[in-house]
Parts: sequence; structure tokens; C-alpha cells
Amino acid sequence: MYAESAVPEETMESALPFLATDQGQDSLIERAYTDAVERIDDTDETRARILDAAYEQFCRMGIQRSTMEDVARRAGVSRITVYRRFTTKDALIEQVVRREFRRYFDRFLVEIEQAETAADRVVLGFVSSLRAIRGNPLIGGMIATEPDVVVPSMISDGGRTLATVRQFVAGQLRYEQRAGNAPDDLDTDLVAEMMVRISASFLAVPSHLVDLDDDEQLAELARRFLVPMLEPPGPSAA
Repeated sequence: MYAESAVPEETMESALPFLATDQGQDSLIERAYTDAVERIDDTDETRARILDAAYEQFCRMGIQRSTMEDVARRAGVSRITVYRRFTTKDALIEQVVRREFRRYFDRFLVEIEQAETAADRVVLGFVSSLRAIRGNPLIGGMIATEPDVVVPSMISDGGRTLATVRQFVAGQLRYEQRAGNAPDDLDTDLVAEMMVRISASFLAVPSHLVDLDDDEQLAELARRFLVPMLEPPGPSAA
């Protein structure tokens, strides 16, 4: 049995230390992607209650200013109960952010089903992805307020984070191929790579030309530069 006073209260040097993982370990986004694809749900009601409370606490007060005791108080449970589910503050933060990425993947799949053509799905996917991530009070807030921490964390893992999202997009493009909506010789992995890198660049580096809050402008950008990627490759130069 743990003693309440024996549980250490931790501080965060980095808001997202777990996005960059060691070789052989799945990244946070890889696990969120797997959760979405395999429809893995959390059946522990107390754990879900703590995650809800942590999300609200982090959004209101920020990650670094929040303690495990704050989360416990908001969840209406003891601090030891929080530590039994999440052994460290880092572990709790990781699970909260992972759940938000899972929700993003779930919402993405639902939204693109509303489009009638492959081109429309590319446009909707691009716009909704930027809106969902930038508009998320936790993830979007961290990108806006702590870019020097978040962006390096997402790109210093040897490209694994981008590769995971690329895998997700490539899977959607292969679905379009099987449905006859995209050319059979389309290099789905390369096209997905380009689409993901363009989206990631807008998230990581502010634009002085494109208003990321203007869905119509983003949609036009996608029609002009992303949709043509679905066209058959042209003949190679002699």
C-alpha cells in the first residue's frame, strides 16, 4: 500500500518528452493511430474520469502549472488513485494527449465520409486536419504557446511521427485506388508523404500568406496543390 506522503510531485522540463521515442518503441501518435484503427476503447471508468479531469485542468491552467493533486481534486478522487492509474505526471500527460490524437483520427475518418469524390475528400481532409489540431484546446494550445518545445519533439524522432501520419493518409489513398477513384499506378506512399509534410509545415511554421483560420482559403489551396497529386504520373523526361 502506498503512503500518500510518499508519492513524489513531479515537474516538467519538457511539455511533450514522450513524442520523441527510442528506437524499438512506438511513438505516441503510432499508438493513437492503432487505437483508432482497431477501435480500442477505455473501459476503466475511473481512469477515463481522471483523463477527463486532466484534460480540463491542462486546458485551463497549462501542463507545467498543473499538478497531480490538481487533477485528483478536479476528478473527485484521491491523489493516490491518480498515481495507481498513472505512475508519473509524464505518463498522465502522454495518455491525455494520446487520447486527443485518437479523437482526431476518429473525427477525420467520419468527416471524409461526407465527401462525394476523392478530390473532395483530399480537400476536406486537409482543411479538417488543420482545423482539428489547431482548434484543439490542448494540442493546438501547446503548438501556439510552446512551439519551441512541441515542434522539435515532433520532428526529432527520426521522422517516425510524420511516417505514422503518412501511413494513415496512404491507407486512405489506397482505399481510393481499390474503389477506382485514383490511378492504380499512383505512388500512395509518396503522395501521402507530400500531403503530410505540407500540412505539418503549416502547423509548425506560421504563414504570412495563408490565413489558417479561413477554411475557404485552405480548401482552395488544397484544390490547387494537393488534388493534382491524385493525377496519373506524367511521362518521364527522356
